Amino acid sequence: MTSDDRAGRALAAVIGRVTLTEAEVGTRFPLYADPADGRWTTTGRGSWTGGFWAGLLWLRARYTGEAAHRRAAADCTARLAPWAEADTATRGLIFWYATAPALDGSGAAELRAEAARACLDSYDPGAGIVPWGAALGGPRLLARADAVPGLVPLLAAAGPEGAAVAAAHLHRHLDLALGTQGAGSGRRPRPAWEFDPATGWHPRADPAPGWSRGEAWLLLAVADALLHPEVAAHRPERLASAAEQLLVRTRALTGRIVPPDQASRPRGPVDTSAAAVNAVALLKLSRAGTPRAGTCAARAAAILDRLAGAHLSGPGPGRPQGMLLDGCYDAAKGLAVRHELIWGDFFLALALAALDGLVDITRV
Repeated sequence: MTSDDRAGRALAAVIGRVTLTEAEVGTRFPLYADPADGRWTTTGRGSWTGGFWAGLLWLRARYTGEAAHRRAAADCTARLAPWAEADTATRGLIFWYATAPALDGSGAAELRAEAARACLDSYDPGAGIVPWGAALGGPRLLARADAVPGLVPLLAAAGPEGAAVAAAHLHRHLDLALGTQGAGSGRRPRPAWEFDPATGWHPRADPAPGWSRGEAWLLLAVADALLHPEVAAHRPERLASAAEQLLVRTRALTGRIVPPDQASRPRGPVDTSAAAVNAVALLKLSRAGTPRAGTCAARAAAILDRLAGAHLSGPGPGRPQGMLLDGCYDAAKGLAVRHELIWGDFFLALALAALDGLVDITRV
């Protein structure tokens, strides 16, 4: 079987899994599923992952063309509306990925615009970011790697002011992760910082440098910025340099195709969801005119081939087909360390759908 055959079969399996998941969870939102039987742990409101479930439903609607699937995706997206005013930078993850794959006339564009304006209003000029926020608990004035993906293109949708804030938010995170306050040259980016208005930024121990999903989130955010000229126009040389630094320092092109959840624990759990995010980021970089475009495209293809061939559940008794296994939700807490994760499914499906021509990867 060729790689193209495997990609097509993998996309069909993942889309089939979406329908099974829908039947199980109803109006709730799936978080992670047990690798033994595929049963989902769910949440009623969606949390920071709700947009990935809506996005998967939109990818299914594009794949099947069925009106019922379009209605299901639109209904799920609408249920996320209360999050627009929530105090969390993860609104980027929620609203960009819930609405970017949506079909026209569904109301998703209007919801995206509302969320973009709310995030713009949350910008803190003193910290230079849209704060992590208090909606999910913990300190509010944090800069975390998972506060950047999705938020860059979401803010860009709010016009010139939004593009300027998107650039400021991204570059503050990059300066902390990669710059003089962050890790030294060649070291892993530091993914989490806390702001004190009196003393400035201070590194946080958790999550630690070497967190594979945090590194993938940063790479994805940079790729999105490069694909949005209105954002890339702010500090373009720094953005190009950051893309190269991230590729080198995270070993995105040379390290293990499916990375360990934490680089300091190479024998610990791997995270297929980080690999899937990396595949999407690399596909985007391959379309952004970067010097390593060809290498990025080849690496993305290798990641997808590995995920489809070694980590996607096949037909057989005991568990459903089309589960992206071996995702790690939270290794430190021992939470769902070898599971199917809803965002892992989404990014795998998004990358496969891009290869299939269902979506334009530069716009999602």
